[in-house]
Amino acid sequence: MPRYILSLDQGTTSSRAIVFSDQGTIIASGQQEFSQHFPQPGWVEHEPQEIWQTTLSSARQAIAEAGCLASDIAAIGITNQRETTLIWDRNTGEPVYPAIVWQDRRTADQCLALKQQAGLEDKINKKTGLLLDPYFSATKISWILDNVEGARERAERGELAFGTVDSFLLWQLSGGECHATDATNASRTLLFNIHSQQWDDELLETFRVPAALLPQVKDSAADFGNAQSKWLGAEIPVAGIAGDQQAALIGQACFQPGMAKSTYGTGCFMMMNTGNKALHSSHRLLTTVGYRLNGETTYALEGSIFMAGATIQWIRDGLQLICNARETQPLAEQTGYENPVYMVPAFAGLGAPYWDPQAKGAIMGLTRDTGIKEIVTAGLQAVCYQTRDLLEAMAEDGVKPAALRVDGGMVVNAWLVQFLADTLAISIARPQVTETTALGAAFLAGLQVGIFSSLEQLAELWVHEQAFEPSLPEEARERLYQGWIDAVNRVRVDA
Repeated sequence: MPRYILSLDQGTTSSRAIVFSDQGTIIASGQQEFSQHFPQPGWVEHEPQEIWQTTLSSARQAIAEAGCLASDIAAIGITNQRETTLIWDRNTGEPVYPAIVWQDRRTADQCLALKQQAGLEDKINKKTGLLLDPYFSATKISWILDNVEGARERAERGELAFGTVDSFLLWQLSGGECHATDATNASRTLLFNIHSQQWDDELLETFRVPAALLPQVKDSAADFGNAQSKWLGAEIPVAGIAGDQQAALIGQACFQPGMAKSTYGTGCFMMMNTGNKALHSSHRLLTTVGYRLNGETTYALEGSIFMAGATIQWIRDGLQLICNARETQPLAEQTGYENPVYMVPAFAGLGAPYWDPQAKGAIMGLTRDTGIKEIVTAGLQAVCYQTRDLLEAMAEDGVKPAALRVDGGMVVNAWLVQFLADTLAISIARPQVTETTALGAAFLAGLQVGIFSSLEQLAELWVHEQAFEPSLPEEARERLYQGWIDAVNRVRVDA
């Protein structure tokens, strides 16, 4: 029996594919960056065919580097940037418009208008666990239908299909045979009732989304059809799907209520397992589906930061202060914690717990002796301060985790992780496999095809690499964080 699993990790700035062994170790990988399009201020788009082609090329590269045949792969797992919205023609597979990315803010006015309807946001929050924000898929769908000529009529006739990136990739892999998603991705659309686990007719009417557009919602480990042999060289079952942050929760083996992980990729996302209870946050955190297995839903509480690695990417590409993200650690070591410069990277508004789509980014505390290292360090520190914002909100909701498991590209920076431990005043665990998003998708696919037998077995495969313990005195920690709070308050529009 084939014992390899191929994980397709389609992210915001790159597409990655990793071949995993049946022990959850990385055999080989492939990765390609793709273009970011900013047609207007606040708009962010991707080219759907570039998403597909970079995913396919990365998969072929990973299989080639693993030195295996496609027939050696038991299953494919897919994990994806969530909320990003695509609509395509069911007959041709051609998108009717570019993918509108989760960071896109073009529907801020539409969300504001809906918020002014008495009781509507509260009703939406109770059904979906989400807030009325441009971040989620529903207003992006209605924008495409309203702004692409003939799209709404075609959608109502059943000629078009909507999907988040997982659905689009599945459609392509299966040759249009399978139009489906999983419960984690569905729970990020503002159209899915997380309690009944169904698309909600009332929400569809509110956002003017025809039901005919929608994919079938399945468990996170399920039969999602087969990738056609023409793509990778053999017909391979697609057996697991989860949105990237939920996949990381699984890859970090956070299977018990109270366990939490924080992923540092393009954005930063802290997620805590709350078991079979969908906890309501009083501090503007999101209640979401953590995963759904064998028809049983595990919920999670989530805080979302829009700019984490994207802040460092902006420092690299926008300001051109560095050539590579690896340069950030030595620059921060030179600067130290006592940095008078604060960066508020509200390039796409502020996420949790502020949810201020109108906020703009700023750098504060500049003096004549401010240089590259202080600005770079401020970018790293902003990620840690924003994580504390999320932790404080969880604590006020009564569910502060005692420890945190971290992953994502940024956590290779040991200075960042140590400052995170000092800022949060909790123990931080970094796993041996930091590609936990891809690992979570592999775990799901492996569960479905019988490579893995249980969540308990997956928990045993999680290997701790290093622990970071807090050592900063409380006075210094609070003083630095108060400087952050002051900086955030200066950029908030709704403060």
